[in-house]
Amino acid sequence: MVGGRGPSGVLLLTDRRAARADLVDVVAGAVRGGVRWVVLREKDLPRAERAALAVDLRAVLAEAGGTLIVAGPDPLDGDLRGADPRGGDLHSGDPRGAGPRGAGPFRGAAVHLAAAGPYPPPPAVGLVGRSCHDAAELARLTTEDYVTLSPVWPTRSKPGYGPPLFPEGLRRLARISPVPVLALGGIETPDQVTACAEAGAVGVAVLGAIMRAADPTAVAAALTSAFSPHQPAGPSPTAPAPATPPVGTDVTGTEPWPTVPTRGSGLTARSGHGRPQPSTPRTTDRIPVGGAWPEETT
Repeated sequence: MVGGRGPSGVLLLTDRRAARADLVDVVAGAVRGGVRWVVLREKDLPRAERAALAVDLRAVLAEAGGTLIVAGPDPLDGDLRGADPRGGDLHSGDPRGAGPRGAGPFRGAAVHLAAAGPYPPPPAVGLVGRSCHDAAELARLTTEDYVTLSPVWPTRSKPGYGPPLFPEGLRRLARISPVPVLALGGIETPDQVTACAEAGAVGVAVLGAIMRAADPTAVAAALTSAFSPHQPAGPSPTAPAPATPPVGTDVTGTEPWPTVPTRGSGLTARSGHGRPQPSTPRTTDRIPVGGAWPEETT
């Protein structure tokens, strides 16, 4: 499903331990590269420190009209009521934010919740995302605005969780999701971004590919440029049909998805729903954008 007013394009997940530089500086670099949605994780920090970090990240995003989403049910004082430091009123009068996606930055408290709960989402929060992994979790959605579906590709940091959806599995779940879908897990290259968009995702969630990049701006620009939020999901209607191989051509082993690194990282935590991940003989080693192999968890 596409549409809605939540994240689209590239959604950056933070991890200060994976970042090559100060976390705020890395996020600022990603914003310069086109990122407009950031999920603040860092759940191990005391609330006061995490809230202070949220203030800094909101200031970085505000300069570009971006939005900070906080992982967990506590928005860290993120209702943004009161004055915009640049002048004006940040609160639109609508507790659910500033209207459809593309009409401007979301204005209001925004959180991203785990598949395990809480259910239903906090009623006072304006924008709510949810981590999902299968049809059963999609069926539990109530008032959420968007979901992440994961893992799309094999992960390095969470090798015991899966199995990976791959683009075809992502496509099946996106078709039945009642809200817009962002792809999550092992996404490091522009080709993978394109594959997720063609499978029906309105965006992709990325952690290590940007957090650990030597040049976060360049990596963010490469990934965001591969996603065309103004185009409908799926192949262009004017695109030529793929050529049919001549009769007798051996097509054994042809892969319907881009090759991805077996050392690739994941951006997902299964909230206790992990299943052993089978081997994936279709994957191959590949150097990701930025030359860094990320370690991603949510």
